[in-house]
Amino acid sequence: MRRGSFLPWTLVVVLALASGAARAQIKIGYIDPLSGLMAATGDHGLRELQFAAEEINARGGVLGQKLEVVAMDNKLSPQESASLLTRAVDEGIHYVTQGNGSSVAAALIEAIKKNNSRTPDKTVLFLNYAAVDPDFTNSKCSFWHFRFDANSDMKLQAITSSMVSDKKIKKVYIIGQDYSFGHQVSKTARELLKEKLPKVEIVGDEFHPLAKVKDFSPYVAKIKASGADTVITGNWGSDLALLIRAAKDAGLEVTFYTFYAGVIGSPTAIGEAGVDRVKVVTYYGPNQASAEGVKHIQAFKKKYKPTDDPYTTAMVVELEMLTRAMTQAKSTDPVKVAKAMEGMKIEGYFGEIEMRAEDHQTIQPLFVSTFAKVDGKKVKLGADGTTEFGFREDVKIEGAKTAMATTCKMERP
Repeated sequence: MRRGSFLPWTLVVVLALASGAARAQIKIGYIDPLSGLMAATGDHGLRELQFAAEEINARGGVLGQKLEVVAMDNKLSPQESASLLTRAVDEGIHYVTQGNGSSVAAALIEAIKKNNSRTPDKTVLFLNYAAVDPDFTNSKCSFWHFRFDANSDMKLQAITSSMVSDKKIKKVYIIGQDYSFGHQVSKTARELLKEKLPKVEIVGDEFHPLAKVKDFSPYVAKIKASGADTVITGNWGSDLALLIRAAKDAGLEVTFYTFYAGVIGSPTAIGEAGVDRVKVVTYYGPNQASAEGVKHIQAFKKKYKPTDDPYTTAMVVELEMLTRAMTQAKSTDPVKVAKAMEGMKIEGYFGEIEMRAEDHQTIQPLFVSTFAKVDGKKVKLGADGTTEFGFREDVKIEGAKTAMATTCKMERP
């Protein structure tokens, strides 16, 4: 596959304008929570998708066509998401994107498979930017699904590898949301800790309802009572921000290993108490961004506000790859586009990214970073609008070293 930078190829998305705009010819459905406790996360993702598209809008779109982002509030419900997919199909939408909640992603994968089998003239392609259940690119892999984030097993490999050198880790507590992703994190964390840190004791492994807990102090009290010095959590959105805030209020002195400490609301909730104690594994490494990456970050903050960090660069990647695939296939037909996207490689903001053909899992660099004070050197950018705190990239794992074997046996049309 040809390689290049993001900007010349990024997909154009045209937001409906009140006057004189060219009529959109291709629609992309954004199915994520835009109300409820997780609304801030969904709203932020929508802004990132819109911005990544708007950067390219002036360049003419893809194959001379314009695209329209259709925002759909799924209220974080798998059932609502399946209904919205039906609506999307009725509206002639052939591409949908989603990322918040693996339970939602699982429902969409199954609904899309059924739709595409029953109505091959109305096929839909699913661009998954953040739902990280490893089954989606293993036992439940689908030709119609492409994942642009590392799965949770890949991220836990990075986390536990970075933990090996820390001799202070003696007792680990695992806490997560009670749905497929949370259970996968628990299962894999246990396995990897046993393999890589056999002397470490797991003193707790607990689940809580997804997006329903408003007070995490009882959970923090259990962690404190366990004597844990380290916590592993896959929590995201309000569940992470409230957990961190409760830990801070209770004076819980542990090291948190997280997947989403950099997302909206979390850095602010962490504050001074999290310095050198909260870690995150992510593909977003702003302090090591390319020139194009820096430009993207700065432009996004200027357009919206300094408190908005464009950490979901998977949005840019999915639009980039989709655009190239359409251009290469000389078609917007989902089947042709999907085949063109398989095996594609691009140069991302933080290193090379490959869409692995056998399971539709992106292979890309990962960072394990620590919450730290901005020093202008190792920590150049504040997070979540703070000027005092950001993330220090401690370890960069190149893409090839993040790749894991897959059990995917994909059925192709």
